[in-house]
Formats: sequence, C-alpha cells, structure tokens
Amino acid sequence: MKLRFLDTTHISRLNITWRAALLLTLIVASDILASETEIDQEELQQTHESLLVEAPLTPSKPSINAANNKSNTLKQPIRSESVSQSGMNNTTQKGPIAQSLPQSALPQSDEQFALKILGTEIPPGTFTRLAWRPGHSLEGLASQAPVLIVHGKKPGPKLCITAAVHGDELNGIEVVRRLVYSLKAEELQGTVIAVPIVNIQGFHRNSRYLVDRRDLNRYFPGNENGSLASRIAGSFFEQVINHCTFLVDVHTGSFYRSNLPQLRADLQDSEVLKLAEGFGSIVVIHSSGAQGTLRHAAVNSGVPAVTLELGGPMILEEAAVDQGVKGIINLLDQLKMSPNKSLWGSPKPLYYESRWVRVDKGGIFFSRIELGDTVKKNQVMGTITNPITNQRFILKAPFAGQVVGLAHNQVVYPGFGSVHLAIEADKVPLPKKSAGKVEDQEE
Repeated sequence: MKLRFLDTTHISRLNITWRAALLLTLIVASDILASETEIDQEELQQTHESLLVEAPLTPSKPSINAANNKSNTLKQPIRSESVSQSGMNNTTQKGPIAQSLPQSALPQSDEQFALKILGTEIPPGTFTRLAWRPGHSLEGLASQAPVLIVHGKKPGPKLCITAAVHGDELNGIEVVRRLVYSLKAEELQGTVIAVPIVNIQGFHRNSRYLVDRRDLNRYFPGNENGSLASRIAGSFFEQVINHCTFLVDVHTGSFYRSNLPQLRADLQDSEVLKLAEGFGSIVVIHSSGAQGTLRHAAVNSGVPAVTLELGGPMILEEAAVDQGVKGIINLLDQLKMSPNKSLWGSPKPLYYESRWVRVDKGGIFFSRIELGDTVKKNQVMGTITNPITNQRFILKAPFAGQVVGLAHNQVVYPGFGSVHLAIEADKVPLPKKSAGKVEDQEE
C-alpha cells in the first residue's frame, strides 16, 4: 500500500480560502443584524444604564446564545427603571434610582392614613366602635365606655366629642348619637372621635359622680398614682384625648338647673376663639375653665377645647339636642372636614362675664323668668317661700343681663345658685388667665 502525502503548499492555500470565506460570512451577518435592530444612540445609552443597575455583583460566563439574544434584549422596554411623568415609580425599585427618590415622590398607601387608637389600627374611610377600659375596678367587673370613630377617606384634623363626663347628663349622649350616625366616612376629611358616655360608672347609677363620690371633671389630666377619679381621668386623657386635634366637651346644668345652649371658652386663646366661632349661632361665654376640668386640661396640653352646655340633667330636651347637633355640623364645615352643610342662624351675643345670683333665704323657689330672657337691674326674677311660716322673699336681679342658667322650681337653701346671668358690655377688659371660679361656672 502506498501512502500519498499532501502537498503542504496546497494545504496552506486551502486554509487561507476557508478563513476568507468565514470572514466574509461574518461581515454579511453583522450588516444584517445592524439593519434589523436599528437602535439609535439614546436607546443604547438607556440599555447601558439598565445593565449597570441590574448587573450582578460577580461576573458570569458568556453565554453561547448571547449574540442571538442581544437583539431581543435591546428591543424590550426597561421595566425596572420605568418612571411616570409625575415622578412616581410604576414598579417597586431596588436599584440606586429608587434610593435617590424623595420620600414624598413615593406612592402613599392607606396605612399612612390609618388611625391607631386603643390598640386598634383603623383604615381610612371606616366607621367603627371601640371600647375604652379604664382598668380601675374590681377584678372581673371591669367597665368599658364605647368610643365611636368615623375615620375619613382623606387626612385631616381629629375632632373629639365627649359627653356624660357627669353620669346624669343625657343630652350630650343623644347629640353624639345623632351626629355620628349622620356622617359618612367616605365624605369626611379627617376623623371624628366620639365618646358618648365617659363616666360609665355614674351613668349606670344615674349619678353625676363616680362610685367613690368624686366629680370626674375635677381630676383631669389625672394621675396614675392618685385617687380612683384621678386614675380614671389619667387613663382617659392618655388613651383618647392625646389623639385629638380639637375637643368639644358636652355638658348640661347640675342639681336641677338648666342651661341655655351656650359655649364656654377661653377667649384669650386665639385657637380656642376660632374654634368657638365655628359653631355659628350660639351664645358664647368667656371662661378659662376650672382647674381639673377636661376642657382646662386639654387646652393646657395644646388641644383647643370648648364646653358645649345644653339644657339640664336627667332629662332629654329635643330643642337643646337639636341646637347642639347643628352647632357641631357648622364646626365640621368651618374645619373643612365635611361638605358644606353649615346651618347658620342669627348672630348670638358674646359675653366676657357671667355670675350666679344666689338666694339668701331657704324655702320653695318659684321662677318668674325663663331661659334666654333679658332682665333689667332690680327686676323680679322669682320668689322663695317658707313652707312653715309662709314668709315670702323676693329675688331681684342685682344687675342687667341675659338668663343663661336657671334653677327648676324646687326647695332651696341659703347660698343656692338660682339664676345665672351673662353680663353684656361693649368692651370688657379681659382678666389675666386664671383657673376660673367653680362656683360661678360649674361644668
């Protein structure tokens, strides 16, 4: 068998020809690829930035199909870096661009507007009922007070409305019920936090006071190491009032006395004055509030507050309740918390001073005036008759004013406040801030 050896010159020529053919094929393929993709310089730059963001930290081995996939990759949108014209990201970002966006530019979820109170998170656009538990009672007999919350769809102020801080004051309870159930959470801007019965112990017993015979409205803001009243006041202030932007505390008269619908407010405080003006057509009486009252404590803690007085205790008065509801609806409108529903009436006077007229003799009191009347100095306002001796004493007005508080016909003893007169004056110099006089303006 003969072996035939190829000429080396022939083999060299074949290698050169093969290489030339291969080079020509690559050039043609490159031209076709460039004509198909037609990517401009700006798109290449975006692709380059995307690759920088999404590139792995460790280098990877080149893929056999890299050349084939390159064209498809360049044609696809860069989804991870998509940003709308408003500056809000369409998708969750994890790269440097997301980290550089300001917090205000990121989308805000409902959780940011959620209200956290009494251990519960309330989403916006929700009406709910919670319970406040003072935690100071016999084991197994814990009392709880209902808390009604209308948390609006949009953020805004938190208006707190409290009633029955004295357990025998019923008008405020009905005001809260009518108001809260007339609101729509989806239309409300802000939050209404309403506590219809603060003094649940007194309410169950038809009593003004707590079970320890103390007046709860003399112990705010409370003390966790103090008396029972002080501890309950501290619990309520911490768990509820500290969430408020504004406060309306609803009361009635006491000890068989009725009050003309009125506001009591510290008119030296500009924020409190604005709050009082929002109620519209209602009598306003200047008072800084007695030490220990919920209103006084709230203002001292930076929460503008007013007392809304409506009628008398142990009874429900339709006219007083109706005026209270209208006043708070006006307030919601002025605070821009609800659609325009203001119910403005004729303007009412604003008084900088008021005083109780007290009897000097005991006996049976019969009134000759009514709430809202304007009396003149020395005008007869009532009589006190001794049921044993039949002696009769005349009660006259020591000064002119409007009747804003009046005792029911009843047996009275010397020093009993029978008529509360608001003194009208064009200009009354405001005294320096004080705790107020409990005997002149009970709340």
